Amino acid sequence: MSKPTESVINSSLAGEKIVVDPAKRPSALKKIFSHIDQNVEHYIDTLREAVGIQSVSAWTEARSEVLRMVQWTGEKLKKLGCTVEVRKNGEQDTPEGKIPLPPIIFATLGNNPTKKTLLIYGHLDVQPAKVSDGWDSEPFVLTERNGMLYGRGSTDDKGPVLGWLHAIEAYQHFNIEIPVNIKFVLEGMEEVGSEGLDDLLRAQKDKFLSDVDMVCISDNYWLGKDKPCLTYGLRGLVYFFLEVEMGTKDLHSGVFGGSVREAMTDLIWLLDQLLDDKGAIQIPGILDDVCPLTEDETEMYKTIDFDCKAYQDDVGIKELRFPDDKVQTLMNRWRYPCLSIHGIQGAFSDPGAKTVIPRKVIGKFSIRLVPNQTPKEVHRLVEQYLKEKWQERNSPNRMLLYLAEEGIPSWTANPFHPTYRACRQAVAYVYGKKPDMIREGGSMTSVLYIQEVTGKNVLLLPMGASDDGAHSQNEKINVTNYIEGTKVMAAYLHELGKVKGNL
Repeated sequence: MSKPTESVINSSLAGEKIVVDPAKRPSALKKIFSHIDQNVEHYIDTLREAVGIQSVSAWTEARSEVLRMVQWTGEKLKKLGCTVEVRKNGEQDTPEGKIPLPPIIFATLGNNPTKKTLLIYGHLDVQPAKVSDGWDSEPFVLTERNGMLYGRGSTDDKGPVLGWLHAIEAYQHFNIEIPVNIKFVLEGMEEVGSEGLDDLLRAQKDKFLSDVDMVCISDNYWLGKDKPCLTYGLRGLVYFFLEVEMGTKDLHSGVFGGSVREAMTDLIWLLDQLLDDKGAIQIPGILDDVCPLTEDETEMYKTIDFDCKAYQDDVGIKELRFPDDKVQTLMNRWRYPCLSIHGIQGAFSDPGAKTVIPRKVIGKFSIRLVPNQTPKEVHRLVEQYLKEKWQERNSPNRMLLYLAEEGIPSWTANPFHPTYRACRQAVAYVYGKKPDMIREGGSMTSVLYIQEVTGKNVLLLPMGASDDGAHSQNEKINVTNYIEGTKVMAAYLHELGKVKGNL
């Protein structure tokens, strides 16, 4: 499937006719929205049940809880009339030996050949969480404070998954026919790399996934806290290890300091060559494959609702790299690659003082990729540059650069695709305004897997706000986002029924 370049991301959206007057909502949606409003407490109680299941995929001792979450969700789907298959997903190697991977739900609602089929992906596992990490309440007890629902998984990704189920239930309450067939793929290992998902999806390419027309994933967030958005792009990732070794053992600085070429100083010098003092990547050729910036694209960024000062305050830093420059800040979050240094393995990092000279240190850094860049080419450029710098350093120590894994390409969908247009209308029916069209700076392997296997356009539909803290302490989802987001999902199903032709 071809990917659009920045040169086509222009004012084509400007003339799009979207109904933003809530009074002009279709009668079916008025009923459904009213039903959703009348069931807020029920939806919160259901989320409370889900959050109470400690489905932490990173804790092997909690694997039974992940399985319980899969089974719990499967029962919810069956009550909606879905055909549910819980497929085995192989085994995982752990220090304690092999243990089963959580099974993956493949569910189907409707098989009308005259309707299009929507695939919904979500995940049922969550990040680790303990009160001792700094939570203000028990992370696995949903706690409501000031219109916010705190609990691990509330926004990532149990709340959004439940939103789809509640939207379907609202249609069924009024015996309103759902305009599309729906398929679900719900996994329990997303937070630790979606192990096993790729193989299982490929095995189902010509079976369960063969009739999919469009894909929607709700596992991301608004750009800010006030305006809804749709996401059509993600950056990729290449993670590097840069190793410098000087000898066979650690040394005492009082005995050997000054008489040896230390590995740590070599490594820090090399890392310092990667970025200039403004944070720009110094590797020659790294920007050659990045799509040229157009005037139309710049204008699109200008219309996005984003406040630099609020962003700076939320991040908790003294100053942005581009102070008060919304366009540059957003472009450098989304459309340009960035390089970040993450740590040094082998260095003394415990409290107190220790006068060791480490024999070997490993610097860790990553580069976020954008469309047209490939992990292979970026690896080549970085390796070539660091070898040249190492020769310039003229150190007797040994230097080695290698990857953590092959790397994750960037992902870009077509924001002019009919499914995006349908979702913009769905958002407008709920919020009375068009959503911003954005990218995000992170990476999601599941998006790439699903788009590659289905060959269909993927839409990222965020439910939560930018301050939800998905992987942090005090993860939450706003009650309004949870409820209004459910309405958007219902409206999206309605609008997808109008999409015609081959997709």
